[in-house]
Amino acid sequence: MCGSLPCQPARLLLLLDYRRDRVALSIHMAGCLFDATADLLTTNPDPADLFERFIGWTARL
Repeated sequence: MCGSLPCQPARLLLLLDYRRDRVALSIHMAGCLFDATADLLTTNPDPADLFERFIGWTARL
């Protein structure tokens, strides 16, 4: 799943897998963001948008 944005079904699976440790989920998704940054910046240069798409959703209930 790293290297691409998680779709809604994948997000739900990630939330289930990390249901007891949201911090670990955020760390995992930060690693995915790091891996994908070079490719994504060529198509989407807004870092705030990339943060929201990879990590921002993990903090919501």
